[in-house]
Amino acid sequence: MTRSGGVVWLKTVVAVLATAAMLRCAMCRNPVRHLVGGKERWKPNYNYTDWSRHQVFYVGDWLYFMYDKHLFNVLEVNETSYRNCTDQGFIFNISRGAGRDVFELTQPKPYYFLSSGGYCYNGMKVAVNVVEFVPAPQPSPALTSGCYTITAINLFMLSVVVVVWAVFV
Repeated sequence: MTRSGGVVWLKTVVAVLATAAMLRCAMCRNPVRHLVGGKERWKPNYNYTDWSRHQVFYVGDWLYFMYDKHLFNVLEVNETSYRNCTDQGFIFNISRGAGRDVFELTQPKPYYFLSSGGYCYNGMKVAVNVVEFVPAPQPSPALTSGCYTITAINLFMLSVVVVVWAVFV
């Protein structure tokens, strides 16, 4: 009696893990690293508003700022500071001294960045609107060839599920 109850419990756990692994597989998306300004990078007299309008930023993506570390910096600020080009009370100093700094977009919201020292008035400011990733509807099973991306963790989880299923069933 205990044996069959344990087997039913184990089969349920294996089924739940397999389903979770498959759902994760179907909904995954690799983060994107956006080079701020593209080939122009982070410098004065560039239209970062136009650049950001042509990008889609998802939670988990990264902003990559490349700039002359002797002249510029990158500060996360609130919307009011962004509009007024003021660095007073900034939220976070992204600059780490190398001129190659990254910032992870962790929440679905607008983010605001600028360079202090008056460079904001020369265009060194950017606002990005971050959204949640929503996978496209899956095509019918006859038309699909599998999930979009399978990460190593998903493969490992699926392997564990198969081994456990084979050993205990």
